[in-house]
Amino acid sequence: MKSLDRLLKGQQGVIAYLTGGRKFLSRITAMGFTPDVMVSVVRNGGRGPIIASLRDTEVALGRGEAAKIMIKGDSCE
Repeated sequence: MKSLDRLLKGQQGVIAYLTGGRKFLSRITAMGFTPDVMVSVVRNGGRGPIIASLRDTEVALGRGEAAKIMIKGDSCE
């Protein structure tokens, strides 16, 4: 299991769980980041935001936000 910020471009997995405060969890789940949803990384250049694709939408996340999203799957082992 890895956090979303550790996945490389093209890797994907299923959201296992989210960590963080109530305000963060409320906002991130409203964007579609919920457990058991497939997510793939469109861009992770090592610096700047991470672009993730889920539910036919691309979302830009800060590295701190992406670190609170735990991913499971073949790409994460």
